[in-house]
Amino acid sequence: MTFAAWRRPRTILWATVVVVALGFFITLEIAARHYGLPGPMTNQAKEVILAPKSGPLLYASMALMMVVLTWRERFIAAGVAVGIDIIFFLVRWAVDAKMMFGNGALWVILGFAVIAVTRRTGRERILLLKAVGLGLLLVAGRKTGDTWLLITSKTRPTVLDQYVAVADHALGNPSWVAGKIVEATGTVGEHVLDYVYIQLAVAAVLVTLYQLRNVAAERRFPSHHLVRTFLVIGLLGPGIYMIFPVVGPIFAYGADGGHWAVADLWPNTPTPLSAPHAMPFDEITPRNCMPSLHTAWATAIFIHSRKGPRLLRFGGTFWLIATLGATLGFGYHYGTDIIAGVVFTLTIEAALRSQVRGWDRAGIQLVAYGAVVFTAFLVSYRYLPMEMAENPWIFGPLLILAMLSVIYGYVRATKAWEPKTAPAPQPEPQPELV
Repeated sequence: MTFAAWRRPRTILWATVVVVALGFFITLEIAARHYGLPGPMTNQAKEVILAPKSGPLLYASMALMMVVLTWRERFIAAGVAVGIDIIFFLVRWAVDAKMMFGNGALWVILGFAVIAVTRRTGRERILLLKAVGLGLLLVAGRKTGDTWLLITSKTRPTVLDQYVAVADHALGNPSWVAGKIVEATGTVGEHVLDYVYIQLAVAAVLVTLYQLRNVAAERRFPSHHLVRTFLVIGLLGPGIYMIFPVVGPIFAYGADGGHWAVADLWPNTPTPLSAPHAMPFDEITPRNCMPSLHTAWATAIFIHSRKGPRLLRFGGTFWLIATLGATLGFGYHYGTDIIAGVVFTLTIEAALRSQVRGWDRAGIQLVAYGAVVFTAFLVSYRYLPMEMAENPWIFGPLLILAMLSVIYGYVRATKAWEPKTAPAPQPEPQPELV
């Protein structure tokens, strides 16, 4: 690449993004090492040989990378990945090691990075490198999230669960209600919700694959797709965890909290109304409740599936509903976390769409309004929980209306942003022959 090419604004932008991302990963690696544990870069490097944490995620990442390949190249890549995994499986079986697939997918992704550098040139090299980067970013996002959760548990010795639990009375303690419903469904309902909760990234890849279905033919990526929203949510969300550390009902008020829990109340007995205060908690449980990022990601999947075929739209709706059921029904989140997660996602999505199409008055107002509502949620949970709990018929509807107002603003703005289709010209009437 010539020096003149490096001076192009787009090239400078991409170079800046790469440098910032690399610095971010190195910082997290150092922070994790400070607490005696491997960071995201080390954990990812280990999965080249050792058993991966999530095989489905690695194959989903490989599928994202393959959107730029021809069908022949896709079949070859998939075959190579499966072949490598079979070899790893046999070796692990022979030495009685931990069994998990996915190494083959990671090897294929890294192999195409080498191919892009050594065998491709010009736009084809850039396109393939973008595809490799997209696949690796999905995996890196998972590893980065794990490290962030570790940092929250080590650096935030006290949690604010009592504030959120008291404020949750304004919404009718939905986590307690959902917990009883999930218990009533038995093991079948629990297993379905658990699978949906764990495999959220795989659902996101399915929607993204539909959005990127034309990349191989058009030789370019669309300006906006689901992975961009997913990554920004994962980047900004843990920062809120550091400001508002919360562990969730099943830990603060349930059996999973052990002697750190206030009492074993979830999901049978709602929390008592008493003046809340920050409470100490262990250095293991992540403070990853406020906002609910699973709700945020499921909301993003729902939004991006709306322009797909009927089956994809149905899947997006199901994943959102099931994720809400899991986050509340397993005691991982309070109702206040859920509505904050919805507003969080819509604000980020509006900002990303505005960045692509160009900022205008509607975009600026929507992003600013979403940020104000989200901030108001956090402030009210922290400083007005007793007032909210004692006046549920006032604050409950206010919280829901605030969330609905952001949803309405987002739907209205995005409809206005849609390209207008001009009506087909009508043929001029022909004069009648006399």
